[in-house]
Amino acid sequence: MMSGQNAMGAYAYYGLEPDIVTNYLSESSKNLGYVRVTVELMLEDANHLETAEHHAPLLRATTIDIFGRQPEEKVKSLTGREEIRQDVLRTLRELMQQETGSPLVKDVIFTKYLYQG
Repeated sequence: MMSGQNAMGAYAYYGLEPDIVTNYLSESSKNLGYVRVTVELMLEDANHLETAEHHAPLLRATTIDIFGRQPEEKVKSLTGREEIRQDVLRTLRELMQQETGSPLVKDVIFTKYLYQG
């Protein structure tokens, strides 16, 4: 058995601070909808915390960009929210693979998810 790789012990969580707040594409051009999300990154290893912190501005900007491209109906539906979460996860893993040689992020969790508009 490899040391430090027990079932759950090796994971660590990194919260993107502050919350992600951005506009999304609203049906009516008169008022822009916005979404506010608290994002926690589940890292594959506690040793990745420093790396995640170093890349936090890029991780935040990428997450904001993904939310900013979403249509209103996707932001407001549960299935759409899950699709966005999967999109954020996949994109951040690809980004970290390019930047660091490791995907780093095991999962993305939205702990707070509010929208208006």
